[in-house]
Amino acid sequence: MQKVALIVAGGKGDRMNTDIPKQFLLLNDKPVLMHTLKQFSHFDKIILILPLTQFEYWQELCITYNFRQKYSLVSGGITRFHSVKNGLERIAANNTIVAIHDGVRPLISTSLINKLIAKTKSKIGVIPIIPVKDSIRKVEGENSAHLDRSNFYKVQTPQCFLSADIQKAYSQDFSEIFTDDASVFEANGGKINTLLGEEKNLKITTEKDLKIASILI
Repeated sequence: MQKVALIVAGGKGDRMNTDIPKQFLLLNDKPVLMHTLKQFSHFDKIILILPLTQFEYWQELCITYNFRQKYSLVSGGITRFHSVKNGLERIAANNTIVAIHDGVRPLISTSLINKLIAKTKSKIGVIPIIPVKDSIRKVEGENSAHLDRSNFYKVQTPQCFLSADIQKAYSQDFSEIFTDDASVFEANGGKINTLLGEEKNLKITTEKDLKIASILI
């Protein structure tokens, strides 16, 4: 079965206090996004989704850093939902597993990717999760209540699906309740299975995240 990686990178870097989008910031002397793409080099195809306004800058970076990995470049949409939908439209084969991944999670391991792929089946999506370590409280107005953290997990990517299933899910109209691909899939009747993710598979959104990633890499 063919494997396609759909890498979504539409960040701006607002929380980084920089004008450079976070996916283009340097991690060990190379842009974050290049590290991410490299982790999917064993896939049959990689589709990179970027805002159209970032195409030229990205292509200049590829020349500067002699980045020659093969991929297809697709323009993003007004939300992550629409960006993923644009990417899915480029996948024609039904007999394909799609791994949808955040462009700013460069430390994902090949081992975890392969475990997720191996568990993906018809009508079943597979996502990585890690347990919440902090205490949790639910706050409603002036009232709050303790929640059992043993039942709560943080969700990571890549999130994996069969192409026909996830394409059908993304034919729905956009909803604010869609926070990731799994929520889109479930809203269309799909089932989500989970695997234990990796602590190092962090999403780089702040300067602190970038410093941590530079140590972990």
